[in-house]
Amino acid sequence: MASKPPPGHFNILYFASAGSYTSKNVEALPAPLPLRKLFDTLEERYQGIRGSVLDHSLVTINLTYVDVPDDEAVEEGQEVVIQEGDEVAIIPPVSSG
Repeated sequence: MASKPPPGHFNILYFASAGSYTSKNVEALPAPLPLRKLFDTLEERYQGIRGSVLDHSLVTINLTYVDVPDDEAVEEGQEVVIQEGDEVAIIPPVSSG
């Protein structure tokens, strides 16, 4: 289990290829953050991660699966915002063999 994020932050957990791409298992990011901005924020930090990992990954907030919307897809009053203390996970597809 990841340690509690510092005040004003949330934890993001990277699994499988997401962890390989970032060279991290967990990191703290500033909160609040609109969910629709999550992939843009990660792309700024890790150039190329969106096309390589994120566009094919599942995302959870506090163990609940969420869809990451495009900027245009957010209806007023319906926006999900990642809050201080939340735990977000990036879960890429995993192959078995």
